[in-house]
Amino acid sequence: MANGTGPLGGGNARPTMADIARELGVAKITVSRALSDSPTVKESTRRLIRDTAERMGYRLNISARNLRQQRTRTIAVVIEMAPSHDRLMSEPYPLSLLGGIMQELTAAGQNMVLTTIELFAQHPPSADGVILLGQGVHDDAAAAIEATGLPYVVWGAAHGPPGRVVVGSDNRAGGRLAADYLRARRRRALLFLGETQHGEVEDRLQGFADALKGSDAAVIDRIACAFTAAAGREAVDRLLAEGTAFDGVFAASDAIAMGAIEALQARGLSVPGDVSVVGFDDSPGAAIVSPKLTTIRQDWAVGGELLAKKVLDLVAGKGADSRAMGVELVARES
Repeated sequence: MANGTGPLGGGNARPTMADIARELGVAKITVSRALSDSPTVKESTRRLIRDTAERMGYRLNISARNLRQQRTRTIAVVIEMAPSHDRLMSEPYPLSLLGGIMQELTAAGQNMVLTTIELFAQHPPSADGVILLGQGVHDDAAAAIEATGLPYVVWGAAHGPPGRVVVGSDNRAGGRLAADYLRARRRRALLFLGETQHGEVEDRLQGFADALKGSDAAVIDRIACAFTAAAGREAVDRLLAEGTAFDGVFAASDAIAMGAIEALQARGLSVPGDVSVVGFDDSPGAAIVSPKLTTIRQDWAVGGELLAKKVLDLVAGKGADSRAMGVELVARES
């Protein structure tokens, strides 16, 4: 400690979760989970983090304001994904969800503040409730939001605590539709592309695998990759270079599927002649790529409206339940 001013060395500076994490040499998400009393953190670690937070004078202003029952007429929308060259914030996800959220909040006379999970954890905005788009790997992002004590809803899969309100697509049903489509085209050696540490992707794979049980088709490999065309392209190119043979691909997103098609065509393989490919999302690009992409459609706009309605119900002290929206297979050329 410097000059008796505490770990921050700034006298009146308000400590953050990041400051506590640096003080103890742990991850910021561990601090968030410990402060929300998550069982995923050992009790001894939780106790140490809570004691350190109290010693450093850590206080989360939004929680105090919530306890005073003041209203800002503002909902914070937090995006879990990190913007990158390969995955832009301007893509259909999250913009389509945001459109539905904004429409519903505006109709209800509510403001919306948009931020990322990293910025929210460091500098939480003044808000009455939170909509989280994306749970994060192993539910990390949702745990960070839960630590605030604010009413919140999540776009994703219902893998968290029983009381958490989640809006998302029926991802297992989507996986089953993809399996049925590929089996109907006599595809037997199947590849799954996607990062199953995300709850939605885990459910897509589970539904896919369940639908294949008892058939002569099987998942021969499962490749973890990001939600980008580059990741799909690299995964498939690597398998082809190794001599792995497959005749069907189910990708956890359209972007991954498009990358897979690029890799197949670059190796002289025909889609769907040699390999059939199914994506997930029905993003605008799915209908214009060559060949046009067969995909599982989820309705982001309606999902956004549902997220807004449910968080406003929670802020008003009403009950809200989770909702898994139906999906449909859009058969095109791939």
